[in-house]
Amino acid sequence: MNRQAKKEQGSTSSKKTGTGITDLLDETADSLYGDVVAIIEAKIELLKIEIAEKVSIVATVAILGMLLIVGVAYLVTTFALLAGEFLGHPFLGYLFVSMLFLLSFLFFTRFKPLLLKNLIQNILLSLHDNNK
Repeated sequence: MNRQAKKEQGSTSSKKTGTGITDLLDETADSLYGDVVAIIEAKIELLKIEIAEKVSIVATVAILGMLLIVGVAYLVTTFALLAGEFLGHPFLGYLFVSMLFLLSFLFFTRFKPLLLKNLIQNILLSLHDNNK
């Protein structure tokens, strides 16, 4: 009887060991799946934050660009009116300011086309270096 009891205990313990390993594998797989899902969710949240940051930067630049354009337009109009006052006729002030812009355009397109490109490139590169 002792042998019979030992056989039963041995077969029971081997069943428990097999079930224990299976349970352990199941727990490990479930834990691994949960960890992978958590990592993917965290990466998605991080991506959302990064996209929101980039969109906010673009929106900020667009708004500031619009404000700059409107401000420059009013400044140019003011200079044109001031020059018109000095020259005696408002249209001469506008002519003077528009000729200044046209000559600047001619200078940057005909005489020094790479000057403006290099200047803007250097400004953008220096801004990029300062952000790091």
